[in-house]
Amino acid sequence: QLNDPDVLKLNTNENPYPPSPRVFDAVRAALTTNHLRKYPQPLGDAFRAAAGRALNVDPDGILIGNGSDDILTILTRAFVPEGGLVVAPTPSYILYRSLAEIQGARFRAVPFAAGWQLPEAWPTDGNITFLPNPNSPSGTVVPLAAVERLAARVAPAPLVLDEAYADFADDNGLSLVGRVPNLIVTRTLSKAYSLAGIRFGFAVAGPAVVRELVKVKDSYNCDVLSLAAAAAAVEDQEYFRGVRAKIVATRGRMAAELAALGFDVTPSHANFLWCRRADRPVKPVYEELKRRKVLVRYMNYDGYDGLRMTVGTDAEADRLLTELRDIL
Repeated sequence: QLNDPDVLKLNTNENPYPPSPRVFDAVRAALTTNHLRKYPQPLGDAFRAAAGRALNVDPDGILIGNGSDDILTILTRAFVPEGGLVVAPTPSYILYRSLAEIQGARFRAVPFAAGWQLPEAWPTDGNITFLPNPNSPSGTVVPLAAVERLAARVAPAPLVLDEAYADFADDNGLSLVGRVPNLIVTRTLSKAYSLAGIRFGFAVAGPAVVRELVKVKDSYNCDVLSLAAAAAAVEDQEYFRGVRAKIVATRGRMAAELAALGFDVTPSHANFLWCRRADRPVKPVYEELKRRKVLVRYMNYDGYDGLRMTVGTDAEADRLLTELRDIL
């Protein structure tokens, strides 16, 4: 995390655009003596009401967290005993393995099938299954019908649909929560809502499940300012749609130009692109970009490596592409 203004950060999938103006108004309003001297509302009722309206879900089925990583931690603590089993696909989010290790549990990585889809064989003895959708690093999606089949296969254990990047995709799993009892959807405001700095995420599940998860979370895991910012952000859906449209448009242009430079670019439903090459190693490209103060993410999964490039503004994309043309 470099704060040098000359560094172009395209390595952590942050949103290049500012949050909604309503966020700044809400934070300023929360900067009062009474708000700051008292504990925050432990369940985040104002946010839950706002998110319920914006996403058409039951507010009582929303669990708040200090970023979606906090939500994933809560779920692991709630469902996985010491010596239990955590299951997730690979390559995907590396935190899942870390959470299993912290819990003293086993971890089983299941390789994706061709086209980044789910394999026919899937472990059914896990205490919890994590499925990132869209996936990182690939940006690919698993169809909702396949998600529903997997949930039935692993039931009654929970299937956690990690939708950190779902705001950039054409579909999402919120519609499944009501009819698939063991499905839990997790979301973050770090990506599409430009709030990575405040750390706010949430889960959507059946209200009865959320009532039990509340017993596991820290009492005040979200502070007054983050709750105010999060509620204001989700209420401004018009602003959200405008930012999303800009990122999706730049994503398409970046993908085409990276392909023209010789990269194998996986079609993405997220705010990043997964880029590989058959003709040359990509780690030296990453290192030379870094020397030129352009940061992308080099990722290596047991020999399967590539560059994950965050979609920035058009100007940021132009700078990245100019440097890549010169390097290549």
